[in-house]
Amino acid sequence: MAGLTADPATFRDLLLANTPFLDVRAEVEFAAGTLPTSCNVPILNNEERHQVGTCYKQQGQAEAIELGHQLVSGETKQQRIERWCQFVRDNNNAHLYCWRGGMRSNLTQQWMAEAGVDIPLIPGGYKALRRVLLDEIEAASVAPMIIIGGKTGTAKTPLVSELSTGIDLEGFAHHRGSSFGRRVEEPPCQSDFENRLGIDLLKKREAEKNAPLFFEDESRMIGPITLPHNLWLAMCEAPIAVVEMSLEFRIQRILQEYVVEMEQEHLAVDAGQGYENYRQHLLASLYRIRKRLGSQRYQTLEKVMNAALDRQQSSGDVSAHEAWIKTLLVDYYDPMYEYQLQNKQPRIQFSGDYQQVIEWASAALCSG
Repeated sequence: MAGLTADPATFRDLLLANTPFLDVRAEVEFAAGTLPTSCNVPILNNEERHQVGTCYKQQGQAEAIELGHQLVSGETKQQRIERWCQFVRDNNNAHLYCWRGGMRSNLTQQWMAEAGVDIPLIPGGYKALRRVLLDEIEAASVAPMIIIGGKTGTAKTPLVSELSTGIDLEGFAHHRGSSFGRRVEEPPCQSDFENRLGIDLLKKREAEKNAPLFFEDESRMIGPITLPHNLWLAMCEAPIAVVEMSLEFRIQRILQEYVVEMEQEHLAVDAGQGYENYRQHLLASLYRIRKRLGSQRYQTLEKVMNAALDRQQSSGDVSAHEAWIKTLLVDYYDPMYEYQLQNKQPRIQFSGDYQQVIEWASAALCSG
């Protein structure tokens, strides 16, 4: 079987093709960072890896290797080989990796070949593939880009997603970026965020070479996720298109995302406790900004929010939430955004409503 070369161009082709990857690292390594198309079937599980690592430190490499073979032998070994082989049978063009393309993936490849199933091995392993994606993020930092700005609730995220080279940072972070932006599902680890971002950048820059990338105007932190340093610096210097929508549109947009959809997310996870979890989610989100709101305003908004939640629970009517949403937009988020926008005035190239910004951005894409 012909082996792959450790060529970044080859790795790029594999990532562009959504190649299925068999990841034979331990579960704890997989949880710390992986690729979207990978499947984790370890050659050494967490406990076995720990035992082998301890043996290596205390007795050396030869004894550690011997212990590994003892732990993965007999029926255990056959079961793992069968799972690996089944993955290859189920996934055309599957490729294999461990951390650095060393002993674990080579041994896996050998055992599978003995069972009659061939699979290419990634030289350099997961680390080499990740390096390609980190390099892609760095390359995007010096590529043409346009930032989509606008007040809270102007539908910036769906606008970016509608553009062919739009990069949905909040989608990859699984967080909407504000104090109310937490989702029911936990956000990814930093490495997974970067890997998914890198793959999206790779695909979109390959499909539309020289076209500008579009990013939503974000803080350096999106929830617990940190934007890559050089990408963030480039975003801070890039031209801006500002989306301007009416206050009523924005209230209804926030109502849909942060009330209607958030309740649905919580209920989908836990039908019995979901509404109470959703209630606590909203109240906790408001609590996180209490110091910036001031004690009196916070207490007033908390009462309004609790009354709206009671009404929603009893009748399903969400309209009472409009009161606290409007107050937060007008008295808290809007002044903060207007202050920030003053410092960005020289970078603003266009402003208009949602459709006008879409049309302007589409023209920028065609001329890119």
